[in-house]
Amino acid sequence: MSRTSSTGSTGGTGSEGGSVKRAGGASADVAGPGPVRRGRDGEAVSRFVERFAAQLTDAGMQRMAARVFAQLLASDGGAMTSAELGEALRISPAAVSGAVSYLTQVNMVSREREPGSRRDRYVLHNELWYETFTRRDQILTLWEKTLRDGAETLGPDSPAGARIAETAAFFEFMQAELLALMDRWRTHRATLDLPAR
Repeated sequence: MSRTSSTGSTGGTGSEGGSVKRAGGASADVAGPGPVRRGRDGEAVSRFVERFAAQLTDAGMQRMAARVFAQLLASDGGAMTSAELGEALRISPAAVSGAVSYLTQVNMVSREREPGSRRDRYVLHNELWYETFTRRDQILTLWEKTLRDGAETLGPDSPAGARIAETAAFFEFMQAELLALMDRWRTHRATLDLPAR
């Protein structure tokens, strides 16, 4: 089922999303501040943002945080101010604040002060997915330790203890595989024709 209607009055596709008309009838790309990049369709960018945000929401992320994250991801600089995010997504400053608070807490974005200004801007990490999955490794380590303690408490020969011990072993396996996967990704990335960061 399409989630387009879920954007409601807060933004999205259709008459509310995509581009903002400037003086003289020119369109500004909502995927980031500054003039629209030649050949880029602002409406198509907005549809991408809402589509990816809906998929992140389906995966469990808070809806407004998903929209803000997708908008940052679609900006060329990977950084936007609260006002720019609010204009692009048609949401209130309070909604932006709540979203970036969540994204900062889960280490998906960071807050920086604009040079020569009192305004903050919200920035994606350079190695966003690498850092995100590396932190998952830290979580898996914590879970594994707690689960092993639980299995010992319940008794490894009991059904509950055996179940929890198997779960701990699964997380141990996942941790080792994740670390190896991240190393392979960095090696693979070096072979790709990607722009320097």
